[in-house]
Amino acid sequence: MRAVVQRVSHAAVRVENAVIGSIEGGFLVLLGIGEEDTREDVDRIVKKLAGLRIFADQEGKTNLSLKDVGGELLVISQFTLYADCRKGNRPSFVHAAKPEMAEALYEYFVEVCRSYIPKVETGAFGAHMEVDLVNDGPFTILLE
Repeated sequence: MRAVVQRVSHAAVRVENAVIGSIEGGFLVLLGIGEEDTREDVDRIVKKLAGLRIFADQEGKTNLSLKDVGGELLVISQFTLYADCRKGNRPSFVHAAKPEMAEALYEYFVEVCRSYIPKVETGAFGAHMEVDLVNDGPFTILLE
């Protein structure tokens, strides 16, 4: 499992020109599911995500979590995080989970996130999406 976590001041996702998810302040998470990933991996990544202390406290130190600041979460499925570009110029996605498995784990990921964070928005699994964001910092972290 690979999660690209970006601290954002705003993020939104559109499908066919309609906004289907939007947040103000929090994390945009691009989530890739691998062929060997499990629910236990989801539980571990979400716990880490919810506890990431990358928001500034009163002294300006990155010491506060998403929950501490009342942040929101936008989760977008992105199998391309499993692109393998070692051979040639066309990426291979053989290590990405098959769509049925990936969608089930993606939905579980969102469900577990909602147990930690009150506002969790999502994209549309498997759809062509347009994602807008204002990266705050910028601050981007890769969780695996």
